[in-house]
Amino acid sequence: DMLKGVGAVELVSSVMPGNHPAVFVAAFSAVLGHIFPVWLRLRGGKGVATGFGAFLVLTPRAILVASGIFLAMALVFRFVSLASITAAASLPLFAFLLDRVENLGAIASIAGASVLIVIKHHQNIQRLLAASEPKFEIKRR
Repeated sequence: DMLKGVGAVELVSSVMPGNHPAVFVAAFSAVLGHIFPVWLRLRGGKGVATGFGAFLVLTPRAILVASGIFLAMALVFRFVSLASITAAASLPLFAFLLDRVENLGAIASIAGASVLIVIKHHQNIQRLLAASEPKFEIKRR
């Protein structure tokens, strides 16, 4: 899934060199297509890995910080869903601050992908609020 995001960005970058907004639209489109694939009756994944791959190419510093947030949240709270939601929600801000993404269309693409990822976690959010979301365990020998 991560390679799907990387591939979309790299393909558009090679076909349309220098078209910065189109590359961000490709990243958003990769996430959108992963979450709502036509061939699976619009029932796809949550888009986290695809978004990670796409925005890793475009906003590496922001992805690094979002990955740190993911790891910290996962280790402290032991909910992968909460870590994914928090990392995705933080990405637009860090892209702006760290990678100097200032184009409104590019920020909208990042924010749109982040919102889709958070929305796709709606069942996890319900379980988190109901205290029924499963935690992951680190098994020690």
